[in-house]
Amino acid sequence: MLDKRPLVVDENMILLGGNMRYRALLELGFTEVPIQRAIDWTEEQKQAFIIKDNVSFGDWDMDELGNNWDMDLLDTWGVPLPFDKDDIEELKNPNNDGSEHPFATELDRESNYVVLKFSTDIDWLQAKTVLGLRTEVSRRETGKEQAKGIGRVLDGPKTIELLKRASNEG
Repeated sequence: MLDKRPLVVDENMILLGGNMRYRALLELGFTEVPIQRAIDWTEEQKQAFIIKDNVSFGDWDMDELGNNWDMDLLDTWGVPLPFDKDDIEELKNPNNDGSEHPFATELDRESNYVVLKFSTDIDWLQAKTVLGLRTEVSRRETGKEQAKGIGRVLDGPKTIELLKRASNEG
């Protein structure tokens, strides 16, 4: 296989392709292997080769790809990306300015939470009615739906008062 697919190195003998084969060869005790030298490649050409060489089975640093690579190129090369162009734009806007529903923005802040679990549909329906819960949608600036859920951020003291009144009436 090494004759058909040699290790690829640059003019400084820096390994560009075949690092896993190289590790295996070292473990097997090989002292000589075929190489192909990539002479006079630009840094961009070297980086593109490294990515293309690992498309089938490489592990990816998604932060590195998202922050330092052109998404169109990565997509063209077949890199399996867990995000799309809208996601990248959203990542460039960490405060979600103008893109999220206030409910989602509230959850991003440091807060204390109470999570309620309901075992029956009847209890859940009553809670939705009493607490005014509804489906909330978080959208990107493009209008694309980002997240959806049933819920509402409730003001703690007001909710305590509501619950006290409800218990006094019942």
